[in-house]
Amino acid sequence: MEEKKKKVVVAFSGGLDTSYNVMYLTREMGYEVYAACANTGGFSQEQLKTNEENAYKLGAVKYVTLDVTQEYYQKSLRYMVYGNVLRNNCYPISVSSERIFQALAIARYAKEIGADAIAHGSTGAGNDQIRFDMTFLVMAPGVEIITLTRDRNLSRQEEVDYLNAHGFHADFTKLKYSYNVGIWGTSICGGEILDSKQGLPESAYLKHPTKEGPETLTIGFEKGEICSVNGKTYTDKIAAIQEVERIGASYAIGRDCHVGDTIIGIKGRVGFEAAAPMLIIGAHRFLEKYTLSKWQQYWKDQIANWYGMFLHESQYLEPVMPDMEAMLESSQRNVNGTVTLELRPYCFQTVGCDSPDDLVKNKLGEYGETAKAWTGEDAKGFIKVTSTALRAYYLAHPDERK
Repeated sequence: MEEKKKKVVVAFSGGLDTSYNVMYLTREMGYEVYAACANTGGFSQEQLKTNEENAYKLGAVKYVTLDVTQEYYQKSLRYMVYGNVLRNNCYPISVSSERIFQALAIARYAKEIGADAIAHGSTGAGNDQIRFDMTFLVMAPGVEIITLTRDRNLSRQEEVDYLNAHGFHADFTKLKYSYNVGIWGTSICGGEILDSKQGLPESAYLKHPTKEGPETLTIGFEKGEICSVNGKTYTDKIAAIQEVERIGASYAIGRDCHVGDTIIGIKGRVGFEAAAPMLIIGAHRFLEKYTLSKWQQYWKDQIANWYGMFLHESQYLEPVMPDMEAMLESSQRNVNGTVTLELRPYCFQTVGCDSPDDLVKNKLGEYGETAKAWTGEDAKGFIKVTSTALRAYYLAHPDERK
């Protein structure tokens, strides 16, 4: 009797590495290959159709698109907005958060079909290998992990030559830049990014300014979640994000280069363009200044920093994450209102907000204008008591007075 073939799920993006995986595992290693594209919002319908066609040409017995866009929003994006999460106060955590949810979807599918192995196309020099492997080890224990590109240290040319030799002639010409397009921003690697002295030229970006401005944009929030854009209410939060992206991208807002510490220990640099995250987080942070107490803002910032770091460093499954999410969500109960932004090419500024929970509007006093809840004598007493610790210190150490 013919021996039953082993099943392998290939995390299939349609790129060179994953295309090579599908063909090689089929032809050379005798696997029954299931190509699975986990979509977190970065693929167009046309791209998904092409992926399906190519997967079968490469030898897959089955292709599936696993749409986890809404799950990605509910379990990640909204918490990153609650926390105003920007890695190193710069980079919206796009690729790293996407990879976690792509890996989760692939692991679930592998278990569903009873796969013997999971394969992905990560190299040995980046963070993605860790995000995929760790997620698979935890969520699909006992399933073999295959990484041909990493384990064999394959070059792009070797992979292209193999595909061409076996009749698959897709255009995998090595471009100067590589891109990862997602709902929460596009990352740009290669080219000038590899030289610390240089920045990216205009030609490196996918989106270019088509408007001169200025233009007003309003973003509404309900309990910290985006709910409206320019007065239009959205129940589908992904659609709201896409609308903000469409408007902001026409001004090329959200460009920058991020330098940070990778999980594997070396420094990494990446360019990005992310209009929607920068506008939404900018508006949300501005609204929180009006609606949260001083200590709510302070402690939320501490938690958000850790939350973003854990998410970036493949610790999404760490049990503390739901605890941090609970704090972030609780902090949003009074973050309601509409923020007005003014957009110009490459930049934006916050203008004002209209909120029923505005703490600037109160009956106690107006900053720099009038005191209604205390007298001048009250103020002098407060200041004197507040200065007690400092006065005591400098009485004991008069030589340290500046």
